Amino acid sequence: MTVARAAFVLAAGLLFSLSIPAPLKASERSHGLAAFGDLAQPEDFQAFAYVNPDAPKGGALSLIGWGGVTTFNSLNNYILKGDAAQGLELLFDSLMARAQDEPDAVYGLIAESAEVADDGNSATFYLRPEARFADGTPVTADDVVFSFETLKEKGHPLFFQTLRDVEKAEAIDPATVRYTFMGKLVRDLPLTVAGLPVFSKAYYTGKAFDETTLEPPLGSGPYLVDDFRQGRNITYKRNLDYWAKGLPVNKGRWNLDTIRFEYFRDRTAGMEAFKAGTYDLREEFTSKVWATEYDFPAVRDGRVKKETLPDLTPSGTQGFFINTRRDKFKDKRVRKALGLAFDFEWTNRNMFFNLYDRTQSYFENSPMKAEGEPSDAERTLIEGLGVEVDADALGPVAMPPVSDGSGRDRASLQRASKLLDEAGWRIKDKKRVNDKGEPLTLEFLTFDPTFERIVAPYVKNLELLGIDARIRRVDPAQYQQRLKDFDFDVTTQRYVMRNTPGVELRSYFGSHAADLGGSLNLAGIKDPAIDALIEKIIGAETREDMNTAAQALDRVLRAGHYWVPHWYKASHTIAYWDKFGQPKTKPKFDRGILDTWWFEDTQN
Repeated sequence: MTVARAAFVLAAGLLFSLSIPAPLKASERSHGLAAFGDLAQPEDFQAFAYVNPDAPKGGALSLIGWGGVTTFNSLNNYILKGDAAQGLELLFDSLMARAQDEPDAVYGLIAESAEVADDGNSATFYLRPEARFADGTPVTADDVVFSFETLKEKGHPLFFQTLRDVEKAEAIDPATVRYTFMGKLVRDLPLTVAGLPVFSKAYYTGKAFDETTLEPPLGSGPYLVDDFRQGRNITYKRNLDYWAKGLPVNKGRWNLDTIRFEYFRDRTAGMEAFKAGTYDLREEFTSKVWATEYDFPAVRDGRVKKETLPDLTPSGTQGFFINTRRDKFKDKRVRKALGLAFDFEWTNRNMFFNLYDRTQSYFENSPMKAEGEPSDAERTLIEGLGVEVDADALGPVAMPPVSDGSGRDRASLQRASKLLDEAGWRIKDKKRVNDKGEPLTLEFLTFDPTFERIVAPYVKNLELLGIDARIRRVDPAQYQQRLKDFDFDVTTQRYVMRNTPGVELRSYFGSHAADLGGSLNLAGIKDPAIDALIEKIIGAETREDMNTAAQALDRVLRAGHYWVPHWYKASHTIAYWDKFGQPKTKPKFDRGILDTWWFEDTQN
């Protein structure tokens, strides 16, 4: 499973929010759960506001794989091994379903209701008697317990990280399951377990869960695997006997008869296939392509529509992540120098058509972003951690440099050169070497040839500093394996930040994850202050306290210069053949395409 894919899968279960500050302390059964406040939907709600309850069923939608994924060799997306096909989450239901217009609320799906103990240390879920797997067998509490235990013991290591404070799950009776939590940081755990996929215990009897497979798994969700060609495409068909199609959380959703993901190893080939109508929809992640290649005849005559969908979620943490496990990058001055050599202003103007803003924060486009000097609350929190904290975190927050836009800003390069000198990397015969005479080398690991045009000017600036820098392009499978093994100098990654961040931060930045193969802590960050602040975020009982802790974490992370931040835009740019209808209201925190659009062939 790819790192990005692991993040996506976990995001489906780690449901966090921007709701009214009040701790989750329910003591009676409720039709839904939320981390900080009341649910927006009443118990008798009929459908979400962002759907068309009367949407017609039928038709097909095909799309290129989200996020530039180029291949797959497995139909198991919950383990570390293999590269899983996209869309497999369509096969599985969870205890509760997320409301995409509330930042962290979940409402009953397999479970009709839930009850969280007064002390927050347990959550009980009451299953619907009509819940069924696709083969007609009932979904029971034993299946839920089996799913939790399997994910924690045999699933991707990120599941163990996420579920480590969930002590146990037990079947009280065939329709009741109780989770017990340990420790004090339990705020998000009811939401976490409510979002886990539920597997059939009987189906996996005699089957190895922790191995890759091309056998379509048994689920209880709205779709089934129809057919696939390994590494080329996979098609899902709507389950006409889907047990939950009439529930309020599903009204107006899952309207398409088939959904097909197409895979192309080459972006140019993928774009040409879209122009030819080989598939229906693509989200464009390359600004140059969006600005220059969407003026083909089908766009001009209206057969292909272009849209920009607003993205109200935190814009993610994308950048060149520096592997501090390697001795040459352990000195912060070296990492800071690498940041000074990247000319964003030139890159944005010449390659991105000025479509982006510079990412400054790990919590960009959100109130969790640190600004200027630390507030009194931030300073008090940081100084009271009881561990050593980088002194730079207590001054003005670290900001990426602003260049003159020339592509070779002399002032920035001079500052970078001075930092490298101070770190013991001096120029000898036009090369940076340490006191042992070893050269300072740097390799950018990538699998995407189109990204090389962005890295190449950066490499030239690093060479001006005497660094032996180069681009290393490998095939996608080798790329994923090298990430899992942390076998790289610098690579590009984007982390999805939630509206209410929680335990996933341990996987991104926690010390334990730095040594956990396949983890998302690509930079290898090990800092007790960061660990402590992550726990403060997880344990916050109000939105205000959580924002303060996140701002403090942002300061400490940025002071460490673990990355060279990239760029962002608070929107999704999509293009699609004009065959589909959409609800009048888009969900605030999701694209809403696969589950709320419907087929409406306006060309016939």
